[in-house]
Amino acid sequence: MPAKNQHQLQFKNRSISLPLTPIFLLALLCLASLFTYTLFRSSFNTPAARRDDILFEPKYGSDLCNYSDGAWIYDPTPRSRRYDHTCKEIFKGWNCMLNNKGNALEIIKWRWKPKLCELPAFDPVRFLERYRDTSIGFIGDSLNRNMFVSLFCALKRVSSDVKKWRPAKADRGFTFLQHNLTIAYHRTNLLARYGRWSADANGGLLESLGYKDGYRVDIDVPDSTWAEAPMFHDVIILNTGHWWWAPAKFDPVKSPMLFFKKGVPVLPPVSPDVGLDMVLKHMISFVESKMQPAGIKVFRTESPRHFEGGDWDQGGSCERMQPLSQKQVEELFAVEHNGTNVEARLVNQHLYKAIEESGFHVLDITRLSEFRADAHPGNAGGKRHDDCMHWCLPGLTDSWNDLFVALLDKIKVQT
Repeated sequence: MPAKNQHQLQFKNRSISLPLTPIFLLALLCLASLFTYTLFRSSFNTPAARRDDILFEPKYGSDLCNYSDGAWIYDPTPRSRRYDHTCKEIFKGWNCMLNNKGNALEIIKWRWKPKLCELPAFDPVRFLERYRDTSIGFIGDSLNRNMFVSLFCALKRVSSDVKKWRPAKADRGFTFLQHNLTIAYHRTNLLARYGRWSADANGGLLESLGYKDGYRVDIDVPDSTWAEAPMFHDVIILNTGHWWWAPAKFDPVKSPMLFFKKGVPVLPPVSPDVGLDMVLKHMISFVESKMQPAGIKVFRTESPRHFEGGDWDQGGSCERMQPLSQKQVEELFAVEHNGTNVEARLVNQHLYKAIEESGFHVLDITRLSEFRADAHPGNAGGKRHDDCMHWCLPGLTDSWNDLFVALLDKIKVQT
């Protein structure tokens, strides 16, 4: 992450002559003692840094508040709903109220409470006013659409004068005309351009290594669905991750990822985790070269899945009716356990490494989401298998947007 601006106060050299009287010496001693005490207190109140604290430290909130570190509090009389199941932009499989999921109404009664502060409640009227004449682009897989829809539905409830269109080749987009605020969703699975690859009958570098079929991934070429987005939007929020560990599509034997750079195969061929690092490096560089200097660049951390009893294609399900305990979270997600849902923390390791020296801000939604095994559509999603990856709407991604708005507000204040 970019280093914070350093402000230094410079004083002119001055020659000051003061009488060293006993009273003056006593005053100096008192000041020295107070300064020492202040330093001691400051160091005592600052928790020792741990690897996890550094890895997941958000770049927003006050110095005393990490919005992503907290607990879910049950509130049987929650604040008024920001929207309901009648919002037409909600994908049918995510509309848990309409689909009669057993705990659909209970999901929104859980409120995220950071340890040392309150997370501000989302105010759609204030948001429309504060971000008038602004364009926001959500770029990524269907989990970013999940988040995009949550924000749209909340804003639509208070502002009905909306134009639907597809700015900068977006999958979908809306402008709230009274405020000239645009939000759009650009669908891309890997961020980079990719497509089917088959061996050439005349042979080639990959053919000589025995490859016959696979997916070509151009690590230095952005997907056309969002290539124009950095030049169009004032704020962009990216994500990627779920498709990189998707053996049902990118089978390492039958249809492996084959990475290309400048139109030439990367040799020797590399594994998906190495390919992810390459793509992140080039896509981050692309955004920073194309976006206006005042633009806000955000990368969202990985959204966790909650399959238990097997993966999505192995009979896995998510039948819990309330959030997990901290112990249950670690059982499901600890990297050393190498379980079904480990991808979230693995992807985050690559993400934090990639953005370390960039101008991107981090939106950490992983921690608070790991607890919410109860908030997926599950068997109410209308699929042949349980949907333990996407989130019910209304639901968890409403809290993601609370964090997103808090981040934007802080950046706006700083600039």
